[in-house]
Amino acid sequence: METALAVLTIIVMVLALGLHIFGLPANWVVLGIAGLWKWLHPDAAAMDLTFFIIIGGLALAGEILEFGVQMLGARRYGGTGRGTLGGFIGGIAGAILGAPFFLGLGALLGALGGAYLGCLVMELGLGRSGDEARRAAMGTFIGRFLGLSLKFGLGVWMVSMTIPRLWG
Repeated sequence: METALAVLTIIVMVLALGLHIFGLPANWVVLGIAGLWKWLHPDAAAMDLTFFIIIGGLALAGEILEFGVQMLGARRYGGTGRGTLGGFIGGIAGAILGAPFFLGLGALLGALGGAYLGCLVMELGLGRSGDEARRAAMGTFIGRFLGLSLKFGLGVWMVSMTIPRLWG
């Protein structure tokens, strides 16, 4: 029975990674699932405080990287601080507005497109030329994509660190 529960938990954790597509906090869900396992199995010695600090740090690093890389992408392509802020707001709004489309996959497309449009609108509002604004918006788009990719990769790392501890 214990093995079946471990397998089911692994499946749920892997499925939870799919929440990234919808713009939901997948890494925090993975952390919560690991915490639930520890709570239900207090004798799981491999899941100690150090383990939870590490995977909690990975979840936090994912959030920081997601927005930090977007900011760096915007800066690299000539974006201003206000353009970057527009990209952040646009990315969040796009994810929310896109969520009902394509069985929820629209949230990912909305987050990327919203980041682009948010930055573009802010840069144009600051009086920058169309070429400069489009270049900055493309940097925000690329940064958002790379940030999401890094966040997903850290989630995979969290799951791969947790799996061996479920068999303990």
